[in-house]
Amino acid sequence: MALEVMARAASPIPLDVTFRVEPGELLALVGHSGSGKTTLLRAIAGLWRPERARVAVNGTVWLDTEAGVDLPSHRRRVGIVFQTYALFPHMTAVQNVMAAMERPDRTEAARLLDLVNLHDLADRKPAQLSGGQQQRVAVARALARKPQALLLDEPFSAVDRATREKLYGEIIALRASLAMPVVLVTHDMNEAQLLADRMVVIEKGRVVREGTTAEVMGDPDALRAMGIREVAVMLPAIVVEHLADGLTRLDAATGPLFLPSVEGAPGTRVRVRIMAHEVILSRLRPEGLSAQNILPGQVVRIVPGTGPAMMVHVRIGDDEILSRITRRAAEQMALEPGDAVFAILKSMSVARHHIAPAVRS
Repeated sequence: MALEVMARAASPIPLDVTFRVEPGELLALVGHSGSGKTTLLRAIAGLWRPERARVAVNGTVWLDTEAGVDLPSHRRRVGIVFQTYALFPHMTAVQNVMAAMERPDRTEAARLLDLVNLHDLADRKPAQLSGGQQQRVAVARALARKPQALLLDEPFSAVDRATREKLYGEIIALRASLAMPVVLVTHDMNEAQLLADRMVVIEKGRVVREGTTAEVMGDPDALRAMGIREVAVMLPAIVVEHLADGLTRLDAATGPLFLPSVEGAPGTRVRVRIMAHEVILSRLRPEGLSAQNILPGQVVRIVPGTGPAMMVHVRIGDDEILSRITRRAAEQMALEPGDAVFAILKSMSVARHHIAPAVRS
C-alpha cells in the first residue's frame, strides 16, 4: 500500500518533487516556510491540483494529469490532520469522529477515541478539551475515514513542549497498529528525527536530499539547505535499569549510556538524540571527569564546516555519532580518519524531549 507522489507546477509555488512512502513508514517533509511542504499535502489530499502530477496508493491512482484522472477529495481514502485541528465546535469528540464516517457508527468512533487514549472524554466538546486532547480527536477523525494514507501537517505546533512529548510517544505507538504510509510536515528537526524513518528535504519546491534520518543529518549540504546548525544523530537503545541516583542505564550499540530518568520499564526500546555540539573528543581516556559517558571509537571522516567549526564522524560499535569541534582543536589533536578517540558525553546534556520510544520494536 505504498504512496507514490510526483508533482510539478510553476505556481503558486514552483514544484518539482517525487517521493515514495512505504506501508508502515513515516516520511518527514522538511524545509523552510514557503518551500512547498503543505502544498504537497494539499495535492495528495485533492485540495489542490498541480499542472503535472501523479498520486497513487497501492496501485490505485488518485491523480494523473496526463491520463485525465483526478478523484475529488471525498473519494480519496486519505486522513489529514491540520495545524488547527479544524474540529466542529458544536459537536462532541465522538460526534466529530462520526462526522468523518461514510456510515456514522458511535461504537467504531468510540473505539478510535480509545485508540488515541480519549475513551473517557467522548462527550466533551472541543472547548472543554486541552490542545493535546483536541489533537487526539483530530487524529481519530482522520482514521475514521479508513484511510490508505495519513497526512500530518505540523500537528504538534499548537501545543506546549510537555504535551508534545507525550503526543510523540502516542503517535509512535499508534504507528505500530497502522500498516499505512504516513507523511509528516514539520520544521522541527527534533520531531523529524524522533518520529521519522526517512526525510525528504525540500528547498524552493525541489528535493535537495532524500534518505534515512541518519543519512540526511550527516549531509552538510542538506543541513545548509535546511538552515540547521545544531546537528544530531539518533541512537537506538534499550532501557536496562533505573538507578537509585536518578539515572537510567541504557544499552546502545555504542556501549552503556547513563542518562537522567528515562521513562519505560527495563527492556523498553528508545531513541536518543545526541547533539553534536555536546560531544567532546579526546585521544586519551580521560580520568577524574564528571562526565559519565566515555565511549571508545574511531574517526571515520572529518567534514569542514563554515567558519571555525568542523564535524567529526566517529564510529562507535555498530553506530556512528557526530562531534562538532573547532578547526583549531582538530589541528591541535592532529585528527585523521582511522584515529582512535574517546567520545565524551555528559549525562545532563541529553534533554528529556530528546528521548522517545523506538519507532519500531
